[in-house]
Formats: sequence, C-alpha cells, structure tokens
Amino acid sequence: MSAIPAARVILTSLHLYPVKGARALDCTRARTSSHGLEFDREWMLIDGRGQFLTQRSDPTLALLTALPSASGVHLSHPNAGDTIVLRPDPFASTPVTRRVTIWKREQLAYDAGDLAAQFVSAIVGRPARLMAASSATFPDGYPLLVCTRASLEDLNRRMGVALPMNRFRPNLVIDGVAAWDEDRISSLQIGSVEVRFVKACTRCVVTRIDQATGRAAEDPLPTLRSFRFDETLRGVTFGYNARISRGAGEELRVGDEVSVRWRDDAAS
Repeated sequence: MSAIPAARVILTSLHLYPVKGARALDCTRARTSSHGLEFDREWMLIDGRGQFLTQRSDPTLALLTALPSASGVHLSHPNAGDTIVLRPDPFASTPVTRRVTIWKREQLAYDAGDLAAQFVSAIVGRPARLMAASSATFPDGYPLLVCTRASLEDLNRRMGVALPMNRFRPNLVIDGVAAWDEDRISSLQIGSVEVRFVKACTRCVVTRIDQATGRAAEDPLPTLRSFRFDETLRGVTFGYNARISRGAGEELRVGDEVSVRWRDDAAS
C-alpha cells in the first residue's frame, strides 16, 4: 500500500449518535471502543414488533437530543419535554431483555422501562420502547461512517445548493483529500488509532431530511444517482463505512492529523 498523500489531512469534525436515528452530538473529542466510538448508538427506539425506528419512518427523531453519560442518557424533544433514563445494570438488577431487529439482524437488548417507553411513544405518536445496548451497539451494519469535506463540496457544486454535512450523518469528517478519494482509501491512521475502510455507504431518504427541523428539504439522491450509482451495491453512495482495527480505548480529537493509506489498486 502507498502511504501518506502530499496534502495535509485533518480530522475536521467528530459526531456521535447516542440514540440511533436521533440528532447528532457534535464533539471536539471522542474515545474509541471495540464497537466504534464510545456512546455511539448505544440506545434505540423500537416499535411493538421489535423493529428499529429511525428517521426513515419517523423524521421527528431529528429533533431528539441525547446527552449520554456512564450512568444513562438525558433525552429532550419539543413534543415530549425531557427526561433522564438510567442505563439498566445487569449486576444490580435483572433487566428485561427483548429481541430487537435491525434490518435482517437480530440481537438482544435491555428494555429501558415503562417511563422511558411513555416518553419515546410521545415523540413518535404511537407505542414505542427505548432499548439499551447489551453486548453490541445498534449500527445499521458498520460501526463508523467517514465522509470527506471535498466530496460534499463537489456534490453541492453539482446541486447548486449548500447542504450541510449533517445530512449524511458521519462519525468522522476529514479534509485534505480530493473529492471522492474515499473510494481509494484503505485505512486512516489517527495517532495510534487505525480506521479500516470496509465498503461505500449507500444512501437513503434520510439525506433529504433537514436535521434542524425534521422536515423534508433538498434531496441529494437524484444528483448522486447521476454519477455515484454503484451497480454492485445497487444504490447511490456517499461516504465510507469503516471500523476501528487498532487503538480501541484511545482518544480522537478534532484537529488531529491523519495519515492515509491507499488501496493497492489505487496507488499511483
């Protein structure tokens, strides 16, 4: 693999989603874990069948703010007020577990209780429950999403608008590589942390939801479809799914310098 590109590459922003599908928590620093980033997607809403809920079905989740801590999470939403939910402690009690479904994947999770269920049901307007991760968190498929500033700028140029990066809900945003260079990257080295790229991220209708209002807005999918349709993945792509391959427990900080390793077939 070829090593660092000539340009200086920087980690320009970090984002957590303590509740899957809810508003991003913008951070100046974040600790890595075996699951990705600490506190990321450790909570999730489900319907009465145990199916996960996100902005795809409930755009109002864009207005749900979650502030996590080691003991639980503080939730607030304009339709429901605010509440503090304590993390179920399997050593101090016997928490209720339920089988939840994320796409075709099933896993066990802890039920956060009836008061939390009343709160999240008021948000989505129908019966729902809040679940806490047990041994695994709740990503769609991969623990991290990495996006590049240059790719967003190129998309905005093609659209003639100024979409914010939060439409694409990344965990890590880097600057200093060219537009769509994410297709050519094998891994990122940020201090002692290695982020391994896995596959391009296919995008859905959430990209057209204004994250400040929870309402439909400019839709990037038609423009992306015109030049970013992946025949193998059968979808339009923006950003790259990734995982922590080395350095779990270390800290990432906005402004960290990033070393890029290119795929062998992309080396020049």
